[in-house]
Amino acid sequence: MGGYSSEYQISLKSGNVVFETLDTSKYNAYRVHIFKDKWVYVDDNNTEFPVDKNDFSVNVNGEIITFDCVFNAIHGSPGEDGFMQAYLELLGIPHTSCPMYQASVTFNKRDCLSILKPYGIKTAESYYLNLGDSIDERAIINKVGLPCFVKANKAGSSFGVTKVHKAEDLQSAIDIAFNEDDEIIIESFLDGTEVSVGVISYKGETKVLPITEIVSENDFFDYEAKYLGKSQEITPARLSKVQEEKVNTVAKKVYETLKMTGFSRSEYIFKDGDPHLLEVNTVPGLTKESILPQQAAEAGIPLADLFDNAIEEALN
Repeated sequence: MGGYSSEYQISLKSGNVVFETLDTSKYNAYRVHIFKDKWVYVDDNNTEFPVDKNDFSVNVNGEIITFDCVFNAIHGSPGEDGFMQAYLELLGIPHTSCPMYQASVTFNKRDCLSILKPYGIKTAESYYLNLGDSIDERAIINKVGLPCFVKANKAGSSFGVTKVHKAEDLQSAIDIAFNEDDEIIIESFLDGTEVSVGVISYKGETKVLPITEIVSENDFFDYEAKYLGKSQEITPARLSKVQEEKVNTVAKKVYETLKMTGFSRSEYIFKDGDPHLLEVNTVPGLTKESILPQQAAEAGIPLADLFDNAIEEALN
């Protein structure tokens, strides 16, 4: 838990929920904090023991601890972008998230959407910018229209996202996004019902969880809406049977096309009756208030079973 990005505090919450929920008669669980300046095991007294990065072991008062499996609860880098997956895969340590390539691709919104479009997955109209590119505001607005969303390409929890209503606000939104990442994506505004769909590997099968409808009190599903209670998250979503079947089919197709494993949560907006993919998250929030655990509960999967299954799948 932890990480190098703006999302580290949310990750610590997720990691602690996992730690507190795991069955102590079955698992010896250790809280490992991953930060840029330190990788440490933190015991119940908040004493820190450094992690040996050579083999991901910990020396606790002379006893060398190694791990059978890593439960990955890091949102953002390095847990959701493939770095941690690559490191653990090189060491041969099983982990609960998707493989390195899938993590890297899904974390890069532009690459992920580009891979899925040929498979018939509908998305918003988009315009890409790299830091240092010349900015042609007229070309951007001609392509995506107004209002539009300016997003950091590789960031989560709605960090670096602005909804732009007027042309004169476009540049400041671009500056905000470039504060989070050196690549940005500018997308057309899709006016429709927004839903979040959890898809997991459960008991060896791809399982689509009950859908959550997002109703934000703010202008869009931003950080405040996600984490500070400024939204309604309605599970199951108020969809017609046809809408539900469409989004379930698309979400399963996305998961299987990308050859995913572990948890995923993808966001869609309905436009002209069809779900349009916004993004795919591979280490979604795991706090009790988070969307994926709500969906699992609706499907009759308690948190302890959800986490236990993730570890069993990783070990298998």
